[in-house]
Amino acid sequence: MPLNCGIVGLPNVGKSTIFSALTSAKAEAANYPFCTIDPNVGIVAVPDARLTKLSAMFKPKKTVPAIVEFVDIAGLVRGASKGEGLGNQFLSHIREVGMIAHVVRCFEDADIIHVANRVDPADDIEVIHTELALADLDTVDKRVEKLQKQLKVQDAQIKKETERELSALAKIRPALQEGRAARTVSLEADEAEAVKRAFLITMKKELLVCNTDEEGMKAGNAHIEAVRRAASAIGSEAVVICGKFEAELGDLGSEEERREFLAELGLEETGLASLIHAAYRLLGLRTFFTAGEDECRAWTIKAGDRAPQAAGVIHTDFEKGFIKAEIYSYDDLISLGSEKAIKEAGKLRQEGKEYVVQDGDVIFFKFNV
Repeated sequence: MPLNCGIVGLPNVGKSTIFSALTSAKAEAANYPFCTIDPNVGIVAVPDARLTKLSAMFKPKKTVPAIVEFVDIAGLVRGASKGEGLGNQFLSHIREVGMIAHVVRCFEDADIIHVANRVDPADDIEVIHTELALADLDTVDKRVEKLQKQLKVQDAQIKKETERELSALAKIRPALQEGRAARTVSLEADEAEAVKRAFLITMKKELLVCNTDEEGMKAGNAHIEAVRRAASAIGSEAVVICGKFEAELGDLGSEEERREFLAELGLEETGLASLIHAAYRLLGLRTFFTAGEDECRAWTIKAGDRAPQAAGVIHTDFEKGFIKAEIYSYDDLISLGSEKAIKEAGKLRQEGKEYVVQDGDVIFFKFNV
């Protein structure tokens, strides 16, 4: 279950530059709005030092990281919900992603046009939030009209489900009218499940991404602080990235050169790695590993997934025929030095269907189909 993330924001905030650095795929980037109309899609490996160490220990034939799919969506403008700037087309692309990475301009540059002719992160964020809320408001109104017709059906179960969704949408509508996200509304568990059928944009998790220049990476940047306050207000995170720096880093010839460059700057990881890790945290994702001579691989699951569900990520037959899982933790492996030492220390566990998989578990599944 790869993470699917849409990169959104106003025109000329640096979305395509960040996308290019993420994917090393040179998205079209230019100094005018709507340069990117069709969304670019790129697949990015999730940075994970644990997988690197597992590969060094097992020396497998291949190593397969977890992946993130990034979609570079063209810039939204004020009025996008009403079709301004091809807004309806762009909004439809956002509906298809799992979460939103909202890029906000946090740098001053007279040579790069800002659609409002001034850099004001708080206002820029409000513009995007308002447009997304208005787009969802239109969706809700159309959905309610359709559901009200469904109430006339005779099937009791369909009628009950329809009433549940209408109840949820009635709670959400006032928030959208105020420009607030649907996810800010308190819903009962069954209502939250029912409203998924409406595919509302503002139900998605949102990560704010500060795109700054090298000067802005220093402490005390007022634009970045404004974005952090906005992120806190919506219960999210703000990640700071220098798009140009990340692009230059991506152009370096080898991973070793990139690590050396980061070390010289006193950085442990790139801003792009921080973005991916923050997205994992917001979505409540976890990583488990399979390791052996043939392959070392990272797999993505949701927090709380049990052993059969994790097995199903590898193959549906693994989940259907699940018998048990042999598990040890990555930390124990590093501490003890080998699988043999793991077994001798009694750290290899047999777990059944009720086991909740933990981040960093190394698992061998036994199944029968």
